[in-house]
Amino acid sequence: MTETHGAAQSGQLSIGHTTIDGIRVVTLRGEIDHTVKDMLAEAMLSSGDVTPPRVVADFSGVTFMDSSGINVFLTARQAASGTEGWVRIADAQEAVLRVLQIIGLDQLIPCYPTVEQALTASPCEQGE
Repeated sequence: MTETHGAAQSGQLSIGHTTIDGIRVVTLRGEIDHTVKDMLAEAMLSSGDVTPPRVVADFSGVTFMDSSGINVFLTARQAASGTEGWVRIADAQEAVLRVLQIIGLDQLIPCYPTVEQALTASPCEQGE
């Protein structure tokens, strides 16, 4: 099942999600800032019928992320790890990946070059 939320206007965030082999894949397109943090939090924290919550965030369409988005991902990670789940980031564009690395988010939430690699990685590989 795939659902999409958000606007298609330039810069605004659109969110789609599907479930693959019991893993929720949240596909993000646009900019992640304070104006969309609630919509992003709902998408990331709503585990649906996936227990424990396992989420891959597809960043291939993310062009910008500020501290609001970082906080949402930290909250999602904390919620997932509290129930023996996990959160992973996949396919971040170079500029966004650099921000994740500078602030150290990539040390808390594993980042993978592709969605496929994020889906198939062993939890032991990244210390999840």
